[in-house]
Amino acid sequence: MNWRGRKGSSNVEDRRGQVVKGAAGLSGIGIILYIVLSLMGVDPGAIIGTGGTLQTDNNPPEQSQQYQENANEKELREFVSVVFKDTEDVWTEVFAREGGKYQKPTLVLYTEATNSACGVGQSGMGPFYCPQDQKVYLDLSFYQELRDKFKAPGDFALAYVVAHEVGHHIQNQLGILGKVQSLRGQMSEKEYNQLSVRLELQADYFAGVWAKYMQGKGYLEIGDVEEAMNAAESVGDDRIQKKMQGTVVPDSFTHGTSAQRVKWFKKGFANGTIRGGDTFNTSDL
Repeated sequence: MNWRGRKGSSNVEDRRGQVVKGAAGLSGIGIILYIVLSLMGVDPGAIIGTGGTLQTDNNPPEQSQQYQENANEKELREFVSVVFKDTEDVWTEVFAREGGKYQKPTLVLYTEATNSACGVGQSGMGPFYCPQDQKVYLDLSFYQELRDKFKAPGDFALAYVVAHEVGHHIQNQLGILGKVQSLRGQMSEKEYNQLSVRLELQADYFAGVWAKYMQGKGYLEIGDVEEAMNAAESVGDDRIQKKMQGTVVPDSFTHGTSAQRVKWFKKGFANGTIRGGDTFNTSDL
């Protein structure tokens, strides 16, 4: 992705180095942990994203300490800031075209654990969006997990993840996210999982819309779209379940299959509009 020399977002909150007292550190693959929790019947709560975290009523306090970033971390921070600014520019333009006004979210960078309005977020659970405070949470170490554990290398793979989380903010602003979450407890776990899949596929669609605009602005390089699709394919429920337990349980899917995630990203990339991403009124997922 052609990002160097371009302006980053002013809506980035850097909490790296802050320590959440009483928060147990987690390790392992965030997305796999999310599926494990779901399979065990644990409710991931209101957190929406690549992974998830348990909701808690009492957030432990954070202790601040100066964070010393290395050269690689500095480059990653600058990169995700530019990507986040790109999402702001694109969605401001898209909403304006449809007679609306985009409300910009905040990107929170943290290490290991941090407080959110949805509870304590931990890096082992992957990037996530919290609708209560309208913030996207990201531990930059996820880039290494994406590259090494999920075999999804490339800067645009991480850009896709950021754009997917911003996709949940779009859903929140449109009222879709709140409507779906209000149905929790009013239907069976299987039925709610199906709604969750549609929610995640729509966020993938919105990530594709963003990528389409990046192409139009001349910011994409050869192989970028393929990196994003590889990342989407790598985090499909079927692939993750097959890897961790050797079998696939479709009724427990919460994010969609690899094929579905790639399909809806590609649809967004082809259409470039909000209206083309209605995953809730189609039988063709």
